[in-house]
Amino acid sequence: MKILVTGSTGLVGTALVSTFAREGHTVCRLLRPQSVVTGGTKEGFDVAWNPDTGELGGAAVGADAVVNLAGASIAGGRWSGERKNLLRTSRINTTRVLVNALAKMNTRPRVLVSASAIGIYGNRGGEVLTEESKPGLDFLAGLAQAWEAEALKAEALGIRLVLARFGIILSKHGGALTKMLLPFKLGAGGRLGSGKQWMSWITLEDAVGVVRFAIENGAVRGPINIVAPGAVQNEDFTKVLAQALHRPALFPAPAFVLRFALGEMADALLLSSQRVRPQGLQQLGYSFLQPELAPALSALLARI
Repeated sequence: MKILVTGSTGLVGTALVSTFAREGHTVCRLLRPQSVVTGGTKEGFDVAWNPDTGELGGAAVGADAVVNLAGASIAGGRWSGERKNLLRTSRINTTRVLVNALAKMNTRPRVLVSASAIGIYGNRGGEVLTEESKPGLDFLAGLAQAWEAEALKAEALGIRLVLARFGIILSKHGGALTKMLLPFKLGAGGRLGSGKQWMSWITLEDAVGVVRFAIENGAVRGPINIVAPGAVQNEDFTKVLAQALHRPALFPAPAFVLRFALGEMADALLLSSQRVRPQGLQQLGYSFLQPELAPALSALLARI
């Protein structure tokens, strides 16, 4: 297959490009002029793409699938008004321009897998959330809804659409886990706030596997929760992580300290609770490589 990927320099995008290229697919990284590809040999092909103008290089013609992962890092800086605007435009505007570019193609891709996030559900305590659950009301929930609304326009073009609602992605290459490791390695790790908030996670390997599954399986469409079935509360996550590192978990971070340091972002990313079930994937028969947290962390940390 010929696969186009936006956001190809991020955590998931880098892994996807590498996996697809190894499997013999033709992978085209849609790159902005300022984008830089790092990390060893460059796999796949670079295709010039300018979300500001909608210009898309001719090498994108004839694609079978598109994976849209574009978006500035949610945790990349304190949420000032300017930062929030960047989070919105890098997702909503970019997805709008991408769909418009696909509309101009004579032969359109069969499927678009467009990133979203479980943040769409908001802070829901211990409520079990599925793809059928109503969205939340906070900033991230509104952002995800607007993001998905732009991607949904692809359906009118006859393109099968998959809305990939990613949970917390665990990887040794970056993301949430690598930020958690240092305090635990120093023996200063512990729960965040009350520790009762639910964390819905998935390994990077499974995240890549789900995207591949979504591209190859024509039955996959609409919103899909990309999380493992073994969601845990934060206090249990920290205990499992500490055990995997053979370190204590004795130093909780009070909610007021997190809010002072990070502002609104602390509530949205660290203290918010989302107990998400991968109902769609389970009904479709996806087989998780790492469905439970303890063996998943053990496997990941053994390679670090």
